[in-house]
Amino acid sequence: MSSALSRMTVGAIGLTCKTFLNLGYCSSVKVDGLANLQRALQDAERDSGRGVITMSNHISTLDDPLSWGVLPTSWYLSSRMTRWTLGASDIMFTNPAFSAFFRNGQVLETFRGNGVFQPAIDAAISKLNNGAWIHLFGEGKVNQPGLEPGQPLLLRFKWGVGRILMEAQRPPIIIPMWLTGFDRLMPEGRSFPYKYLPRRGVALSVTYGEPVKEADIRTALESRASMKEHEDHPDGHELGARETARIRSAVTAVLHREVEALGRRVLKA
Repeated sequence: MSSALSRMTVGAIGLTCKTFLNLGYCSSVKVDGLANLQRALQDAERDSGRGVITMSNHISTLDDPLSWGVLPTSWYLSSRMTRWTLGASDIMFTNPAFSAFFRNGQVLETFRGNGVFQPAIDAAISKLNNGAWIHLFGEGKVNQPGLEPGQPLLLRFKWGVGRILMEAQRPPIIIPMWLTGFDRLMPEGRSFPYKYLPRRGVALSVTYGEPVKEADIRTALESRASMKEHEDHPDGHELGARETARIRSAVTAVLHREVEALGRRVLKA
């Protein structure tokens, strides 16, 4: 029953987002590179536990789920072709009704400040190891650099991203994404009730990049083997912890670089 309710919830949300994007409320909706995501989601290796990760900039509260309104309608009815994602407890899971809605919408409840070792990260790793598609906003919060002078294009990515990759049984297929226009559709800092109302006439774009090279991820992860050398050292626990943190940082940096590089190409075009 719960899986059927989840499919209904995800399907209804997807169709609602697609309808909104097709109503003409936005001046244009441009999609590039969708074939990159389609190839990843249809990869036969998913059946043997190779998951898919998409990772994008996070420029508005409508990025998810509105950006998924560009996907083919048939995907909304297949759990294999729809994403799981992480959502902040203090924003999305604030009452029983919202909690049920977002859980059925394939959102994993995440607690800010609880670090990389929490149930949502554990669940994401488990799902990834079963071939699921996980979408991550590496920055962990909305960042609107186009509207806030001095803001970097991307904030530092959270280390939970690194832990997910470190503990995946197989290197996942990673598709970088870049969103534009959503920050103008839902700019931060507006007063009530306008902060809840999308602006009309905004041009949106969703770009899916080429998969991150598996060799780049393997290079960042390769020193995991050396961590075992610390086990017999008198200070092995402390050395191992430092090495783990360093690897998480290296893996996260690879993904940050790939998403930011895609963003610069999109913004330059």
